[in-house]
Amino acid sequence: MLANHSSATFHHWAGKYPGKVGWLVGPSASRKTKWYPWVPFAMDNDAFGAWTNGTEWSESAWMKMLNDTRSNRRDAKWVLVPDVVADKQGTLERWDRYAPTARQYGWDLAFAVQDGMGPGDVPTDADVIFVGGTTEWKWSTVPMWCEHFSRVHVGRVNTMDRVWRCHDLGAESVDGTGWFRDGEQQSRMTKLENYFEGKRQMELLAA
Repeated sequence: MLANHSSATFHHWAGKYPGKVGWLVGPSASRKTKWYPWVPFAMDNDAFGAWTNGTEWSESAWMKMLNDTRSNRRDAKWVLVPDVVADKQGTLERWDRYAPTARQYGWDLAFAVQDGMGPGDVPTDADVIFVGGTTEWKWSTVPMWCEHFSRVHVGRVNTMDRVWRCHDLGAESVDGTGWFRDGEQQSRMTKLENYFEGKRQMELLAA
């Protein structure tokens, strides 16, 4: 579970469940994040936020995040190469433009699959599949991506049944801002901790 959150509970989980929680940090959050070595992280690109808000995506902010991360010798799990939400051709063009630059930093590269794509559209040099796109398309294709690729991250996973679905399909990781939107709400925290503990039946009873 990757999220941009820094509560006491989150840090407790990072120590108690190593490798099960981490941060997904985009350019807008990167400059405000107080980094800790015990929290693994991956780098987003903020394209979805710009698309949602109807604003222009910032190449300079993304590049600054990469440079700052390298300058501070932080080791990211992967970096999401810029994409265009729900736009197959636009995303492929951005990969061709930005992947060579991102590769020079030494991190694994994630490719955001979008509406209309299939396994054959994924660049051969992509290390991680980031399942993005529109909500309906994403959930209809997650099984396909997990079947064809060994490393799959699923974006915007905000319900427990979908967390377990991604788990059962073999996804490497998920993210979801909804888990922490209202602070440390006990019912949500209990569900996530039951998941980290592998207590599927307990999570169902807590639903």
